[in-house]
Amino acid sequence: MFKWLFGIVGLIVLLAVGAFFVLKRDDIPYATLAAKYENGASRYVDLPGGIRMHYRDEGAAQPANGPPVPTIVLIHGFSASVYTWQAWVPKLGNQYRVISVDLPGHGLTQAPAGYRPSIENFRDAVFAFTQAEHLTHFALAGNSMGGNVAWEYALAHPDQLDALILVDAAGWPHPNEGALNTSPMMKALRNPTLGPILMNLDNTRVFRQGLEAAFADPGKVDDAMVTRYTDFARAPGHRQILLQLQTGTRRQASDDVLGAIHVPTLILWGQHDHLIPVGDAERFHHAIAGSEVKIFDNSGHVPEEEAPDDSSAAVLAFLQRMHQAQVTTAPAH
Repeated sequence: MFKWLFGIVGLIVLLAVGAFFVLKRDDIPYATLAAKYENGASRYVDLPGGIRMHYRDEGAAQPANGPPVPTIVLIHGFSASVYTWQAWVPKLGNQYRVISVDLPGHGLTQAPAGYRPSIENFRDAVFAFTQAEHLTHFALAGNSMGGNVAWEYALAHPDQLDALILVDAAGWPHPNEGALNTSPMMKALRNPTLGPILMNLDNTRVFRQGLEAAFADPGKVDDAMVTRYTDFARAPGHRQILLQLQTGTRRQASDDVLGAIHVPTLILWGQHDHLIPVGDAERFHHAIAGSEVKIFDNSGHVPEEEAPDDSSAAVLAFLQRMHQAQVTTAPAH
């Protein structure tokens, strides 16, 4: 009896180990990823601490003479990359220099061994980037986790910012988070046992489910998008960083914390966001004095991808109003 039972258990273990090695996926070298995903606007800069940051510098060029072209810096969300902003570039690029960055552990940005990812460390990496690129005044936009980085940046370096744009931004606490329609990808990665195993396997299906949860219309998630996310997650060291982000702590948004933001702020949100509830848009609006809110009926968690025309138009209109107000209130000489 016991011999039979042990035999069955041994067979199950053998099959599980065999399945692991069949489904296991090795890292993809950065050179391979760069050859596939760089474009003509791709640039790299070495930052203090061993970060080699990839970014794209697009849109209007700075003139040799005359006033400088205004700049907008874009920060993606969890497991995303500069690609999330690609539909905004032609919309904003006629009037703005558009710079999108890959955070450490994302896209084509290389982080040093032992890098500890956090909202604060991402904020500091973006600051180091702006210093290296001599960016002194710009608008800053962030989606989801990148929105959390952006509002922390506004608190730490307000003198640099002309405007703050929060796109379905993270940060507010949710005591009933388990009741929210959290994506299967997030639930799996937060499991301390399953997460590390899952990230070393072929997780194409998990990423597809997570992406489909981010869109109001899941049909907009295509194979190329899923492949891009899974490829970037397999860059050296990226899987460990993505896992650590699921268990780390961060400062939570509150009226007191956000009340210190005095930068002109625009809040954009998808009405059908199943990852961060649309009610958080009003919480940001209430906390940040003078902020504006725009809700998109045709979008989920990533309106920059799902409603690029409407969301980019809202950004342009906001920046133009802000600029006009600055001109109107500027002291006469």
